[in-house]
Amino acid sequence: MPKPHAKRRFLEEVGALHRAPERVRAAVFEEHRFFDPLDKVQVKYEMLRAHAVEGRSVMAVSEEFGFSRETYYTVLEAFRAHGVPGLVDGKAGRPGPLKLTDDVVAWVQALHRRQPGLSGREISERLAEERGIEVHRRSIERLLVAAGKKNG
Repeated sequence: MPKPHAKRRFLEEVGALHRAPERVRAAVFEEHRFFDPLDKVQVKYEMLRAHAVEGRSVMAVSEEFGFSRETYYTVLEAFRAHGVPGLVDGKAGRPGPLKLTDDVVAWVQALHRRQPGLSGREISERLAEERGIEVHRRSIERLLVAAGKKNG
């Protein structure tokens, strides 16, 4: 059996660590060592199972497993669409900047190399004029700082 701290670290790495295991009040998680309230995927699955198999109300299982009713339905939708892998929490937020494609990043970096004195605002304005893409000046500035760290 893996050591508790190793399991916790693994659950965290794969996005399955329950940040609030104390909210799980389902008896099965207290009565059997097989069930681990730190394993958020297991908690979500058991919540869905308690409703679908045992016929318990969504309100009751949501409260008992430490989730809101809204979260129950979100979890159910993810499970129906993707099965058990859908129960793993995704990374919060957008996966990346929507407008800063590799092509746009290359364009901004090339312009910055040709005219290093341009401000983030000026580059943003040129990008809008020449390419029709509106990007906030701070996004341009962060991109250039990150590029400088990679290259320098």
